[in-house]
Amino acid sequence: MTNQNYVAMQAKIEKEINRLRKQSEALQVKNRKPIIQSIVKSMKEYGISINELSAVLNKNSRTKERPVSVAKAKKISSARGPVAIKFRHPETQATWTGRGKPPRWVSDAEATGTPRSQFLILKT
Repeated sequence: MTNQNYVAMQAKIEKEINRLRKQSEALQVKNRKPIIQSIVKSMKEYGISINELSAVLNKNSRTKERPVSVAKAKKISSARGPVAIKFRHPETQATWTGRGKPPRWVSDAEATGTPRSQFLILKT
């Protein structure tokens, strides 16, 4: 196949892609109109204002989970500050915040029948 044929075919394909893209967009607009009319009807029926809807949409867009890079996750966790200590071993004074996998001294104590609450630090 010559270079001219390739260029001509590529142009023809791109033209077809653009035509189909426009057709798809027109179909979306056509299908959306009745749905939008239904939403507007419901808003009027229940007295929902644009401001209320906007507030809910903005709130939801902020709370959606987004992928977080490892570096950003470290920034976020370090910005929260230190976590208070909740458990202390009475003999070794080893501590644990209660988050994550329990340390060996907690696991060993629970295996021997000592409840975790035995190591709780009581706040006064």
